[in-house]
Amino acid sequence: MKNLLLALLMVLNAMPCSSQSYPSKPVDLVVPFPPGGSTDLLARALGQQLSLQLGQQVVIDNKPGAGGSIGSNMAAKAKDDGYTILFTSSSTHAIGPSLSKNLPYNTDTDFIPIIHVANATNILLLTKTIPVNNLKELIAYLKNNPGKLNYASSGNGTIIHLTAEAFKADAGVSITHIPYKGSGQAIPDIISGKVHMVFDSIVSAMPHVMDGKLTAIAVTGKKRSALAPNVPTMIEAGKEFGLSNFQSDTWWGLYAPKGTSAEIISFINAQTNKALFNPKLKDRLNFLGAEAFGGTPGQFASMAKVDRLKWAEIIQRNNITQD
Repeated sequence: MKNLLLALLMVLNAMPCSSQSYPSKPVDLVVPFPPGGSTDLLARALGQQLSLQLGQQVVIDNKPGAGGSIGSNMAAKAKDDGYTILFTSSSTHAIGPSLSKNLPYNTDTDFIPIIHVANATNILLLTKTIPVNNLKELIAYLKNNPGKLNYASSGNGTIIHLTAEAFKADAGVSITHIPYKGSGQAIPDIISGKVHMVFDSIVSAMPHVMDGKLTAIAVTGKKRSALAPNVPTMIEAGKEFGLSNFQSDTWWGLYAPKGTSAEIISFINAQTNKALFNPKLKDRLNFLGAEAFGGTPGQFASMAKVDRLKWAEIIQRNNITQD
């Protein structure tokens, strides 16, 4: 860790003079989902730390809608001067390209990857208005009541949508999709029982579990989450239901519009790596259920490509469409 920190300091000190004047004004961090959701919460935590480091305000600019494509398109078309940066998730840059052939941007050519910020498992949440307390009971209820229950997502094409569709296919159950502009907007309807379930990010989900308003059924990572150690994984709880390989994680990262200079990309990458090593930010991310990552732009691009290929295979295998 000491060697990595030393390397980061060397990168910062070696920045050319042209990048040392950046930023000279506030930086817009575009979040393509509404306030209150996991992407928004993490963006605000990172933005606060970056503001302290940069000496300029990092402004969170929520642009929700269309599964994150509205805000992503805005960021793609923004000036390439480093003052508009996209903070997004795997929903827009790993799933979206395979699920929709009509995106107004190309994730490969219209963006420059900057850094892999964090990862978090997803968690299956259930309303307390139906008599279900675990995965076995849920699958039995779904099979005895086909089409009766519905599930929320943060929009067509998001990881929440795709995870639920993969669950439907693997478990052999029928559930109706109710898309929202963001998972934060869906939670009140799940609490009231208007909507029955959601595969939300654990980042934004756990407060509603901890206050007793929603039931946590299972997490979708390879291992249990430290934030919910008593909640089993889908793999653990779902072996007898065809879910022995079921896994779904969300990642978050920063992208710049194409044309942004290599100097600015390197500067933002180095500053974000530095921020992710800050104990207060790491604690905040852990509290939210996310694990800080960091690394180089190249490492981020490679990870995102592997994840996109995985989701492309799942989309094709399950005949999932955006509609």
